[in-house]
Parts: sequence; C-alpha cells; structure tokens
Amino acid sequence: MDLHVFAIHDIPDVTRDDDLAALIAAAVARAGRRIDAGDVFVVAQKIVSKAEGAMVRLDEVAPSRMATQWAADNGKDARVVEVVLRESRRIVRMDRGILISETRHGFVCANAGVDASNVPPGFVTVLPGDPDASAERLRIALSATFGCPVAIIVSDTFGRPWREGAVNVAVGVAGLQPLLDYRGTVDSYGRPLTSTVIALADELAGAAEIVTRKSAGTPVALVRGAADWMGQGAGRMLVREAGRDLFR
Repeated sequence: MDLHVFAIHDIPDVTRDDDLAALIAAAVARAGRRIDAGDVFVVAQKIVSKAEGAMVRLDEVAPSRMATQWAADNGKDARVVEVVLRESRRIVRMDRGILISETRHGFVCANAGVDASNVPPGFVTVLPGDPDASAERLRIALSATFGCPVAIIVSDTFGRPWREGAVNVAVGVAGLQPLLDYRGTVDSYGRPLTSTVIALADELAGAAEIVTRKSAGTPVALVRGAADWMGQGAGRMLVREAGRDLFR
C-alpha cells in the first residue's frame, strides 16, 4: 500500500476563538488540493490550544515556593514552572533541569505539555482540556465542509525514554483506529502473534512532522492512504493504564 503525506501551507497565526476548521479548509482550497474519503488531517496541538484559549499569561502567574526554588536552582522561569506544576497530576521526575510529569489526561511528558514556542512573548500554551473532543469537533466540521468522511489526529511532540530525539505523537484522535492489533494473527512462518499492537495514530503523527517541521509555520498535514483504518477511536486509548505500566 502507498501512504502520502502533504503539508498544508498558508494557515495564518491562530488566535482565541478562531474557527480552526474554516482556516484549514481555506488553506486546502488555496492550495487547490482535493480531499478524499479516508484522508487524515494531523493538526498540531499548538494551534488547537490557541483557538481554544488554552494559553496562560505569565505576568498573571504567582509562583509557589516550590516553583520558585526549583526554578532558581535550575535557571528556569518560576512562572513557567508553576504552570507546569498546575497542569500536572503527578510529578514523575525533577532532575538536572528536566521536569517530567503526568498530565491530568494521563500523558507522561516533559513540562506537562506546557510550551512557550510559537506563541507571543509572555505567554505559554497548555494542552487542550480534552484533545479527543477537540479532534471530534474538527472531524465533524471538516467532514461536512469536504462532503466526505475524514479523520483527525491532534499531535504534540514528546521525548522518549531509552531513545534520543523527540517524535510527534497523537494526543487526540477522531475517526481513526489509533491502535492496530495483530494479536491472533500469524507471522510469515505461521507463528501466532500474541503481543503485537502497533500505535498507528502515533506513527501517522510522526510521519506528518517530517513534512510540517517544527519551525516552518505549517501546523497541519494531510495523510492519504490510511482509509483502511478509519473507524471509532480516541487518543486516550494510547494511554497505558497504571496497573499495566511496568515503569510507574
């Protein structure tokens, strides 16, 4: 099978209450690109957060004693550290200037997803309150606009244990099976597969980042060729339960 990934260019800077689906549709129209049933839009979390007003003005943040002390010890902005602490359900590690936490969504990542890149000075973005709901709203709107069913992945960039380099992952999913379960099938030698489950939505998000790039100002990509995997699903299905996680 073939998989094609295209960057969607010419999306303006997103601000609070912008109609994100309309901005994406207008950029697709300007590019003259057709949309087919089964296409997957990969949308950067950053513009979703901006449109939903998930931003924090730093001069309105009063750092706690803990945030102030840790920031002073590690050369960080205490206000940003305080936002990270507020967005965290659990602190996993605070070491060598790196703060790893579990968000209220269950994501384990650096800085609870709080980010100052690609936002106006003096602000940070936080993760959408419900990335799956954000993805579903975009799916409904864009499917109606283009007259065919499409899927949505809301993506963010996470670091990885054991591996160098960050990758894009799916934090919100709508209209797509996020996991491919090969258990119960057999390999090329006839051996039954008993544990192989592939994180499809993460792999598509990672592929999209190759064409959007982190600093190119192209926060949306279109993936074509994934129609076989359309269906019900949510990003929360990619979060491993604590009872099954050997590293918690």
